[in-house]
Amino acid sequence: MEIITTHVNTDLDGLAAMVAAQKLYPGAELIFPGKLSRNVEEFLALHKDTLKNVRNIKDININKVKRLIMVDTKSPGRVSKLKELFSRTDVEVHIYDHHPRAEGDVCGKIEIVETVGAATTLLIEKIRAKGLEITPLEATIMALGIYEDTGCLVFTNTTPRDIRAAAFLLEQGANLAVVADFLGRPLTQEQKSLLKKLLVTAEHHQINGTKVLIARGNVDEFVGGLALLTHKLSEIERTDAVFAVVEMEDRVHLVGRCALKEVNCREIMVEFGGGGHPAAASATIKGKTVDEIAEQLLELIKKKIQPLLTVRDIMSSPVKMVFPETTIEEAGKIMLRYGHTGLPVIKDGNLVGVISRRDVEKATHHGLGHAPVKGYMTVNVVTVNKDVNIHDVQDLMIEKDIGRLPVVEGNMVIGIVSRTDVLQTLHEGFKGRYSTTYNNKKSNLGTNIRPDMQRVLPGRIMNILNKAGQVAKELGYEVYAVGGLVRDVLLKVENLDVDLVVEGNGIAMANELAKVIGGRVRPHEKFGTAEVIFPDGYWVDVVTARVEYYEYPAALPQVEQSSLKHDLYRRDFTINAMAVALNPERFGELVDYFNGREDLQIGAIRVLHNLSFIEDPTRILRAIRFEQRYDMAIESQTLRLVKEAVREKVISRLSTERMWGELRHILEEADPEHMLDRMSELGVWDYLFPEVTFWEVQYVISEIPQALMILRNWGWAEPAEKWLPYFLAILHLTTQEIAYRICERYNLGRRQTDKVLDTIAYGRVALRRLSTTEEVPLSDLTKIVQTLPREAYPLFLALLEDKNAIRRFRLVMESVHKNKPMVNGRDIREMGYQPGPMYRRALDAVWRARLDGQIHTREEELEYVKSYLVHNNAPKIQPKQPKPPIQEGGPSQGKKGKKKKGTKPIV
Repeated sequence: MEIITTHVNTDLDGLAAMVAAQKLYPGAELIFPGKLSRNVEEFLALHKDTLKNVRNIKDININKVKRLIMVDTKSPGRVSKLKELFSRTDVEVHIYDHHPRAEGDVCGKIEIVETVGAATTLLIEKIRAKGLEITPLEATIMALGIYEDTGCLVFTNTTPRDIRAAAFLLEQGANLAVVADFLGRPLTQEQKSLLKKLLVTAEHHQINGTKVLIARGNVDEFVGGLALLTHKLSEIERTDAVFAVVEMEDRVHLVGRCALKEVNCREIMVEFGGGGHPAAASATIKGKTVDEIAEQLLELIKKKIQPLLTVRDIMSSPVKMVFPETTIEEAGKIMLRYGHTGLPVIKDGNLVGVISRRDVEKATHHGLGHAPVKGYMTVNVVTVNKDVNIHDVQDLMIEKDIGRLPVVEGNMVIGIVSRTDVLQTLHEGFKGRYSTTYNNKKSNLGTNIRPDMQRVLPGRIMNILNKAGQVAKELGYEVYAVGGLVRDVLLKVENLDVDLVVEGNGIAMANELAKVIGGRVRPHEKFGTAEVIFPDGYWVDVVTARVEYYEYPAALPQVEQSSLKHDLYRRDFTINAMAVALNPERFGELVDYFNGREDLQIGAIRVLHNLSFIEDPTRILRAIRFEQRYDMAIESQTLRLVKEAVREKVISRLSTERMWGELRHILEEADPEHMLDRMSELGVWDYLFPEVTFWEVQYVISEIPQALMILRNWGWAEPAEKWLPYFLAILHLTTQEIAYRICERYNLGRRQTDKVLDTIAYGRVALRRLSTTEEVPLSDLTKIVQTLPREAYPLFLALLEDKNAIRRFRLVMESVHKNKPMVNGRDIREMGYQPGPMYRRALDAVWRARLDGQIHTREEELEYVKSYLVHNNAPKIQPKQPKPPIQEGGPSQGKKGKKKKGTKPIV
């Protein structure tokens, strides 16, 4: 016997999940373990006859149960008498639940336990995967479950999966009118009375910046729907967290609803023996009064609630400031340079106004770029303290209708907080028109990744990092490892490139480090950078923390000394903008201002600000490279910026050297074909190879990796220039003239260009001879293939479709490696023939004869060579003529006719 059950006080999500589970287990019976919620009772009163195999627990013999399917719960205490089944080894348990696992929960043979808004969502996903059909009534019941547990898709526990499930149900005919009717049932008189008591007794508390309401009540008899009443309290009072503490009959019921992530309802309820979700949870307590529980609850909340973000956490600092006489044009350049949307205006050290980007744009539009900012700045400046929480900042911005607030400490401006900064904390992924694309706060504070570094990095690298930290401490500097090394440590990928950023003098740091670890320093005074180069050629980059800005799109960056945060901000993506502290007291501490670690975890490639691709279009190619290399995805806002930059043709402003540098990096990747495909999809291909239609070469490019693997199995050694086989695949359909123009555009060397031109010149002939149905001597095929560069072999293997042609090509490859002649030039010389071009021709003839099966042994080769040389009248070595005697009286000379040193002619 199979049964499907849920928790006591079954709600609509429990009912809906049971109905959905019955689609997966069609022979199972629906068993309610105990009381039902009022909404479920009312629904079943009308629809019970339409459901199959619905029974109460008292109507079945639980001894006959062999499989128990639990939905919307895994707690043995919430299934009443059915918990007896968990002690039996012959009962198979399957679980479908969306509540986090808690101590004492049941374990099942099959477990689908995932954090979504409604348990019904998990089962709908299984139904869709199996292609099962559902009726409009079943779709309506399931929709009731999702809409109830997600607050009609507006509760904070709602996930995209719940919305997709709801959309599917609507497609299957779910009736929203029925859903609205049962979810919007009027309150009973008892519920209205209890709600009134809760409103009267409500106590408001401000804890760590969070507004908390605790309401108490007592009723003689059980009143259902306390969760609904708690939700209505939160709607009426508009607080961040609401807790209702109500005594009913012989126990106290505690329900919580939390709208902020800083308040975790589930963690609080677990302390009372309950459970639920971070945003909604409940507990039932015996043996205590309402007042006792309320007091305990308040103390617990004070311990559990995390402090809200403050202005200090989200402000931009340090702030670039301007003077009243600064021109509009210069103010605009500063905003562009540093990514600000507004600048404080300072006079005699005091704040006198704020000039916004919008003000600058208006003035510039009217041709007033030469005018001073004092004529356009806002003078009635509202300021905030760094300790104000973000909700108060939000209220202040709404009340005053202003977009930025200078942060002051005394009379000094220490930062600035913008409307975008606030919105980014409220709406994940929010990006303003000129905003940064990250949450502007230092995340992962206190996270130490030293154990990860020790696991991933070789001992030599760890030694360098430790020594760098010690040197920095002695100099009074702070030093950090940054960029790809930090990213790859978190990805558990080895990376040997060490880039150090110093808050101090980078060149001085490099000189001291070289003394400690050995090596020489190559400084670059203009940029404040240096390399420490080891005797074996390995080097470490050391840079002064700096900020880069671009005077015009696609220009090379200008550099100023700055802080670590600004140095990281100049980088391309959040995943590359992390640092790890190396000073001994902080060694291994992760510095992640821009949430790069979170983006690594969710697989997102995200730029740091909206002008990133305009300033440096090579980042478009890097975004594609990292996306495909790490199997990630370009984040939606970043993808929009990529497409805008491509439409604006910013790639065309790049120098060919920078464009080729990024393209070559892509072609050297392990799987560049996916990157090239993505380049075509995003419209980048046409800027790199306008002469080549991507779809015409796409298939061949995609076959190169397989061809490379086959050739390796045949004993072929890959070329040093790993990018060249892909480059040849891209150009193989062009003419020599076009190919030469492309090679010239990318400044390829003569040797590389010749390989491209030879592939195009001789490739088609080679393909025809390899693919012919006629018998062609192996020696002829080998000679043809040898006219091609070895980097072209993967291309031709990818182009060959006929099995016989591939077999011939393999024979050619084997002949190149295995069937070389046993005779050599020494043998020919011993035969008495004069060295010269005839040696090569004779050995080539032997090889061809060997390939064609005419000769096999060394003796046969020697006879063949001798016959060939005789037939072609090869010149013999002439006997040496005796040297004439030196005549008496002649000059005495050394080598090459020069006089011996210190001698004179004999007279």
